[in-house]
Formats: sequence, structure tokens, C-alpha cells
Amino acid sequence: MTALHGPPAREPAWPLSRSAIGLWATQGVVGTLFWGVLLVVGLQVLPTDDAPFSVLPWAGPVLLGLYALVSVGLEPWIRYRVHRWEVTGDAVYALAGWLTRTWTLVPIARIQTVDVTRGALQQAFGLATIAVLTASSQGTVRVQHLPAEVAERVAADLVRRADQVRDEAT
Repeated sequence: MTALHGPPAREPAWPLSRSAIGLWATQGVVGTLFWGVLLVVGLQVLPTDDAPFSVLPWAGPVLLGLYALVSVGLEPWIRYRVHRWEVTGDAVYALAGWLTRTWTLVPIARIQTVDVTRGALQQAFGLATIAVLTASSQGTVRVQHLPAEVAERVAADLVRRADQVRDEAT
């Protein structure tokens, strides 16, 4: 992995699959349901007449609604706009994060392993994640939520290119 003093001169060229928006929205719905169940249980169990819990009957649903608005309505779209990736002749790099932005760059010559994984939700949305690993514990770039067929083609291409670089070095 190459340490950068600031981001490269331009953002990576490619966005993730638009299906990632649906996946993130689904994750937001699941999170909202989880917190909603906890709120309902809390309203049943906790004494809402007592001072510290007296705000729960009105503040809990308001906070849950705000959480749902952000996690289902805003976050997926923001994440889609900011997550980018690219494979150039020299490196694989990705820009990820909607609150904390992370640039990761791995030179082709440093690639040791390329993994393609598909979680259960990713499979439902036809997506996959590519993990490009180096010998360094910090030298991994993950490009999440690519169309599965694109991820497989990119992974095969990266393995071929890394092998060519190794053959040229020997």
C-alpha cells in the first residue's frame, strides 16, 4: 500500500453498482426495525412515569424516525455518490466512506491475493466485493458492491496482471 499525502490528483473513475443503493437501504430498514423493536420493548419494560424515562414515549419515536430518515433515505444515496474505484495500469485504488473518507491504493506489483466474496444480501442484489491483498496487514483495498460479473472479471484481470509483473521481475 502506498501512503499518500492527500488524495491523488483525481477521484477514481468508476462508481459502485446502483444496486448498492438498494442494499444499503435494506440494511437501513433492518437497523430501523431492530431499534424499533428495542424501543417497543423498552416502552413496555421501563417505567415511563419516572423522570429519566418519561421522555421515551415521545422522544423514542422521534429519534427512530430520524434514524430511519438518515439510514434509509439519505445514507445510501450519499454513499453511492462518494464510493469510487478504479484499476489503472499501475494500481488498484478505492475511495470509500460517507462520514470518514478513506483512500486506499495498492500497486499491481504488490498484489499477492485477490478475493471475490458475496454475502447473503449481496447475492440478493447481484453484487460482490473484491479484496486485493498484499503482504502488509494494512495493504488491502476492498471494492464493495460491484456487479458480480464485473467483480469476477476484474479479479481475474488483476491476478493475470500481477502474475505478469512477477514474471517480468524474475
